[in-house]
Amino acid sequence: MTPPKPFAISKKMVWEAFKAVKANKGAPGIDGQSIESFERDLGRNLYRIWNRLASGSYFPPPVLQVEIPKRDGGVRELGIPTVGDRVAQAVVAMHLGPITERQFHPDSYGYRPGRSALEAVEQARQRCWRYEWVLDLDIRSFFDSLNHSLMLRAVRRFTDEGWVLLYVERWLKASVQRSDGRTEPRLRGTPQGGVVSPVLANIFLHLAFDRWMHDGFVDVPFERYADDIVVHCRSKVEAEGMRHRIEERLRRCGLQLHPEKTRIVCCRPRAKTEGAKSFDFLGFTFQPRVAKSKIGKFFVTFSPAISGKAAKSLHATMRRKWRLPNRTEMSLDELAKRINPELYGWIRYYGRFRPSALVSVFRGINLALRTWAMRKYKRFKRRPRAAMAWLRGIAAKDGGLFAHWKIVGMVPTVTAGR
Repeated sequence: MTPPKPFAISKKMVWEAFKAVKANKGAPGIDGQSIESFERDLGRNLYRIWNRLASGSYFPPPVLQVEIPKRDGGVRELGIPTVGDRVAQAVVAMHLGPITERQFHPDSYGYRPGRSALEAVEQARQRCWRYEWVLDLDIRSFFDSLNHSLMLRAVRRFTDEGWVLLYVERWLKASVQRSDGRTEPRLRGTPQGGVVSPVLANIFLHLAFDRWMHDGFVDVPFERYADDIVVHCRSKVEAEGMRHRIEERLRRCGLQLHPEKTRIVCCRPRAKTEGAKSFDFLGFTFQPRVAKSKIGKFFVTFSPAISGKAAKSLHATMRRKWRLPNRTEMSLDELAKRINPELYGWIRYYGRFRPSALVSVFRGINLALRTWAMRKYKRFKRRPRAAMAWLRGIAAKDGGLFAHWKIVGMVPTVTAGR
């Protein structure tokens, strides 16, 4: 008779974890194994993970560290675990999820089931109309700065399961393999890209910030999406006081506010006060904007629209990934099928509050399609007007062929947004 394993981890838990990892896709880790390759010997691979997890003998391999360019010109270090390690992490994350959800703060939105970034933006929008000042917090290098001992202490506040604590500690201390092959120990932080990292981040900030705010400043509302936080205040004096208190609180938790990126912003649309009058949150810029009421009156409000950084990111995708002018081997219908999924996603997200702000973002797509037509068809060579007229005729018959045509059309004009 096979002796029982020391940890009660079922094979079903590992199977459900694999399904979640497969659905999220992702790049190979240091072993170069893709999800498709892992799946070719799925039974043996999953059994090996289950056997090691349940027996306490699972040790995570090093995490592949890659550098991702940031919009501000810097780089973000992303940690990519192997497929097998992502499955093991998912087992722990799926165990912690239901436990933590019962305790997390209602104004925490990141990486939680049934909650979205748009809900956080909507809540911030509503509160900016009721509170005249915002404290826009930026935690410096949050994922790279997490103190391991404090992180483990935070996890213990949610569970005393020995196997969860054991493997969380091993993942926190797992070494890092650089792109040049060098392997280094990790003394602080948790890798962005790890399956268990989001729930660990929420656990830490729930105790370091959310619950601390609720216990001491219940009348000061906030929205938090992972480490992106907006705090609403009634006055500039209150905002300055909260900045000092939060800075001290985070310092005691081993974290630091970015001195330049953390700002106090006035939300009164017509305010003449000195200082910042806008802030970015989850890809949107909040600032005074002209709007039109239901009865046709124009007024100034403080509201969100796609940020300049997000717009640049979309332009970069169009230019580097789509390369529409070069896709002359494809038909117009094929081009539409290729780019529409991303377009629909952008429109649903960035067009939620002020669709007209997307007009300038999407205008370049029509120009790229015109160049595509001029290169593909001889009759349009060096005839941009004829190529655009041809596209305009197609749009008149099928205005939904390209998702952005419903906003931009073929003759881009700015329409009133919400």
